[in-house]
Amino acid sequence: MEFTHVSVLLNECIEGLNIKPDGIYVDATAGGAGHSRKIAECLTDGGKLICLDRDPDAVQTATERLKGYNAKVIRSNYSELLSVLNSQGIEAVDGVLMDLGVSSHQLDTPERGFSYHSNAHLDMRMSQEGISAYDLVNTFTQEELSRIIFEYGEEKFSRKIAENIVLQRKIKPVETTLELAEIIKKSIPAAVRREKNPCKKTFQAIRIAVNGELEHLSSGLDAAFESLNPGGRLAVITFHSLEDRLVKQRFSRWCKGCICPPDFPQCVCGKKPLGKLINRKPIEATPQELEDNSRSRSAKLRIIERR
Repeated sequence: MEFTHVSVLLNECIEGLNIKPDGIYVDATAGGAGHSRKIAECLTDGGKLICLDRDPDAVQTATERLKGYNAKVIRSNYSELLSVLNSQGIEAVDGVLMDLGVSSHQLDTPERGFSYHSNAHLDMRMSQEGISAYDLVNTFTQEELSRIIFEYGEEKFSRKIAENIVLQRKIKPVETTLELAEIIKKSIPAAVRREKNPCKKTFQAIRIAVNGELEHLSSGLDAAFESLNPGGRLAVITFHSLEDRLVKQRFSRWCKGCICPPDFPQCVCGKKPLGKLINRKPIEATPQELEDNSRSRSAKLRIIERR
């Protein structure tokens, strides 16, 4: 198995985490261990790295690639971060990295069923366990499918796509990625199909629903921030607007101090900011990185420091 994934915004993440050689850090989405290995290389004075991933392929790969470093790889979702740290006897950490992108390995391995470019059984499960895209597409109601595609894919033709999925599965189940792609294409006007790939938004929406990505992200952000020592940093790389909006709003809430009405002469609530933003605007890929890795185009890095 060759787990390939080009780490986006690598140098920006390392700089943003402000790594201490003797610190304790978490790569909450180890993937192919690109970010993990770079973090581990900075821990030259007894520091420790904990790596999490729910994909068993990623866990195997990261374990192999981090041999020789003071790093431990654990199969777990980042939403379970606090319980993982507790199991390792760790009370707090100095930094957490979350890269929310789907790995190149997952996208480029046809049998994982993520891609609309290759024909494979509908799957899309990052953990390789639980409900699959096949189950979702063939058992959810038309209303549920329409809602998922609209909310998670921001697809304005969601109702027509859901309607055609249900019509098709009355004839036979929708079994493969290309069968689903063909239904999507037939549901979208030709003029729109010519402008951009019509499948991207629906495939994204189904993947998000299958993996519970936004629910896990919400709880994962809370767990990561709670785990930080004062001065510790949380760095999050998002790849679409739904993720970025959630991260931005959560960071903003943690940085908000006084909630007294603006006409009060002085603060009476006593509320202090829990964190401070390291970058007010998201960090994006440089022109050179965009040229080297087209998948970095939508990446946005936001960093917050716990007070």
